[in-house]
Formats: sequence, structure tokens, C-alpha cells
Amino acid sequence: MSKYIFVTGGVVSSLGKGIISASIGKLLQTRGFKITIQKFDPYINIDPGTLNPYEHGECYVTADGMETDLDLGHYERFTGIQTTRANSMTTGRIYKAVIDKERRGDYLGKTIQVVPHITDEIKERIRFLGDQQGFDFVITEIGGTIGDIESAPYLEAIRQLKWELGKDAVCVHLTYVPYLKAASELKTKPTQHSVKEMLSYGIQPDILVLRTEKHLDDHLRMKVAGFCNVDLECVIQSEDMPSIYEVPVNMQRQGLDAAILRKMGIPVGETPELGPWNRFLQLRRESVEEVRIGLVGKYDLQDAYKSINESLSHAATYNHRKVRITFINSETLASECSEYSESGEESTERNGNSAFAVLRAQDGIVICPGFGQRGVEGKILAAQYARTHDVPCFGICLGMQMMVIEFARNVLGLKDANSREMDALTPHNVIDMMESQKNISQMGGTMRLGAYDCDLIPGSRVSGIYGHQAVCERHRHRYEFNNHYLSDFESNGMKCTGRNPETDLVEIVEIPDLRWYIGTQFHPEYQSTVLHPHPLFMDFIKATINKGSK
Repeated sequence: MSKYIFVTGGVVSSLGKGIISASIGKLLQTRGFKITIQKFDPYINIDPGTLNPYEHGECYVTADGMETDLDLGHYERFTGIQTTRANSMTTGRIYKAVIDKERRGDYLGKTIQVVPHITDEIKERIRFLGDQQGFDFVITEIGGTIGDIESAPYLEAIRQLKWELGKDAVCVHLTYVPYLKAASELKTKPTQHSVKEMLSYGIQPDILVLRTEKHLDDHLRMKVAGFCNVDLECVIQSEDMPSIYEVPVNMQRQGLDAAILRKMGIPVGETPELGPWNRFLQLRRESVEEVRIGLVGKYDLQDAYKSINESLSHAATYNHRKVRITFINSETLASECSEYSESGEESTERNGNSAFAVLRAQDGIVICPGFGQRGVEGKILAAQYARTHDVPCFGICLGMQMMVIEFARNVLGLKDANSREMDALTPHNVIDMMESQKNISQMGGTMRLGAYDCDLIPGSRVSGIYGHQAVCERHRHRYEFNNHYLSDFESNGMKCTGRNPETDLVEIVEIPDLRWYIGTQFHPEYQSTVLHPHPLFMDFIKATINKGSK
């Protein structure tokens, strides 16, 4: 029978419930348990697919094509598991399922209420993975903060499940212990109030994880334990770490996984070695030399390109480097450089601190994914600079499309070349909407989503990187390379070296004559993990390190 761990948060948001959930999963997995992690978000959107990245950060895509919260990326990167649509749930999906059942008559005319109908639906979704796939542990993270009105149905569902499951369910509650500089004191009152709020819902937290910027001594932990009815060994502190990847080691050092097992009546046994994980951390600590990567995009937000940032970090670590990622705003880049010749001489650079000067200072360039017209000319400019200066360049999704448009304009001489997304009337639609997308009226969940096969051309750069001719990568887009122009591109030096075997859609472009100039229609960052960095990112970083020698 599956065991259930509920991870909730109090006091403030952004405490790192996703990192703690992923860390618990990693530690239990290291003990030999089969685990999965799911996220329940209280917002009413069906999924985060239509949310602006400034609202919600990166949208992460599962292999089966579900647009999800970025925390699922943490789950996969830490544990190496593959999540599915069953691992991500929102209030919107819960209510839609209940309303659909009511419309079909499934409830036999009963009055539909939050309790029991909504809470029963939540409980069914929480238990689905355990019941259907036999996981030893199902870790369920509840988004938001205790006290938010939209979280109430989830807490009631947890209360009921804890009562029904007994020792097979524990609640890990994450709170904040602030430091008041003026008084030189750490304050536990917010944690006490957060636990009191949980008790008002009928839930006694079994384990407390205290987020703190200062070390908490045993006296303070004993105070929290006494006032919150929690065993001292179950009061864990989560101090700020140099890296999120230090968190599982810190949690194991304090016995978080052992406390969970004891609460469930499971023999603890010996503490397992985190061998490969610790080797990764050791490499990070030993890496001194930097590799400078410019991220060209329009969302100046830390979480907007989270998976790309982490994938670059993984690859740099295994190449014995620290990665210094510099965000370069593509809108600013375009406005600063209104004139740019094929020779690559910029005529309107304002000063040494301009976006263009920052671009020139990079060892490698990543042209980021995205949607819409804003900032695309700056991405095209970055692609041109990389191509004409032979700077290693990696274009992802829209980034690949900008590489294609730039090549069409400046090599093929199609000055009006564009994507139908940006210019519906362009005479040279080198990027066009897929036929299957043209009659779709709804935005949410209707793109080309999830994992698709890709056949690589033997002898191509990418086939050498992957080490084989068939791969499967995740997608999130509506527009594609227009195959009517394929022969023109290939005869002029840009090769289409990856194709979908069923649709013949172009998945990868590269320029073999350059040091490293590759664009992918898919998102390889979704498959890079701590212990298995993605080969494309590994080779890209290697190329940036060897930038001086071709």
C-alpha cells in the first residue's frame, strides 16, 4: 500500500516547497523506494500554459504533453523520474471534472458542494498514482500559503486522508523564521501562528521545516517543538544554501527522511550514501574557471528560463566550469542596434555597457524560446552576430526559428522572410503554422506538446553528440520550419539534421561549417537532470570552453 507525504507552506510564499518535496523524494529514492511527486495548485486556470511568465515563471512540459508548474522540473531534475499529467493538478481541472460529471448526471441529481464532491475529487486525484502505479511513496505538494481562501478544499481533503490513512500519511509543513536585525533576534511567532492555522483546519503537522537565513540553535528548535506539538527530531531547519542541490544533503544530515520513516512505522536502517550526488556537488565546489553564457530573451525574470539555466549549470559542472549566465534583453538589443551589416560591425552601439557590448563579451549565446512579436528582432540580431563571428550559439524553439529567419534574410537574400506568427502577410514564410493548428480556436493545451520522435542524419554534428540516430524530445509550439524552403537552406549551408519520422517536420538545424551553431525546435532543457545532463548542453558548453580553437 502506498504511503502519502503532504507538503504544505505557511507564513509567506516562495519558501521552496518544491525543493523540499524534490529533496524528500531524492532521499527516499536513495533508500530504494519507488517514489513520485505531484503538485496541486489552487489557482483556477486549467493549467499554467496560458499564463504570462511574469505571473508564474517557466511553464514546464511533461513527456505526455501536459503544461505544468515549474516545480515539476525540480522533481524531475532531482530524482530523474518522468512526471505525467497526473502529477500536476489545478483547482480549474478539479472543478471542471466535477462540473462535467454533474452535466453527465453522474451524481444522480444531488446538490454539488465543496464538501464532499470537490474534496472527494481532490482525494481521488491524490491517490490515483498510488492506486494505479503502486508507488511506495506519493509526495503531494500543495501550492500557495496556508490561510489563502483557495487552499481550503485541499486542506480539508488532506485532513480526511490523514484520518483515513493513519500512519500511512504524514504532513510536512514548511514555515519561515524571520530575523529581526534591529533586535538581533530570530522570531518563531510566525511559525506558531502558521501551525495554529493548520490546527484550525484539523491538521497537526508531523514535521516542521523552518526556512531561515540564520542558523537555528537547539534552544530555538525546542521552543518550536514545544509550542507546536512536534517532536524535536521533527523540527528541521532549512538554511540558505550556496545551491539548491545542497538541500537534499542538508536534509539528510538532519534526518528528515529518517523522521518520515519513523512517523510511518517503517524501519530506518542505515543512512545511504549519496555518492553520485555528492560527486556532482564536489565538482561544483572545485570548479573555479568561468564560462560566460548570454541568455537572449525578453522575460527579465529569474524563473522564466529556469530549466535552461539549470541545464547550463549541470553541463558546466561536468565540464569543470562555473557558468556565469547573463540575461540580455532582446528588446533592448534591437533598439540599440538599428543598423547592422553582414560584416558584423555595429553602428549604433552607445557605450561599453550596452546590450550589444554585453553580447560580445560572452563565450556562448543561447537564444531563448517564447511567443509573440516583442523582442524577436533582437533575437534575430543575436543569431546574426553569433553566425558572423562564429560564436557558439544554441537556439531553442523560437530561438531556432529566429536562426532560420536570420539565415533566410542575410544568406538567402529573402529580406522579408519571417514567421507567420510575427507577420501574417510575409511573402517568405520560412516559419509557418502547422496545418493541424490552423483551425484551432482555443489557446490552452492545443499546441504541439510533449515528446515526439526525431531521426538524426548520420554524420551530422547532432548525431555525434547524441551518439545515436533516433531521439525523443519534448515540444511546446505551434509554428514549424516551412519545408518548401528546405533545399534552399541546405544548398546554402544550413542543414536540417533532425526530422520527425511521421510528419517530416524539421526538428534540428545546424551550420556544420561553424564551431557550434545548432537550433532545436524542441526543448532539450526539459530532460536534463543533475545526474544525467543533456548531451546538447554538455557539448555546447564544451564548445564555449574551446572557443579559441576550432
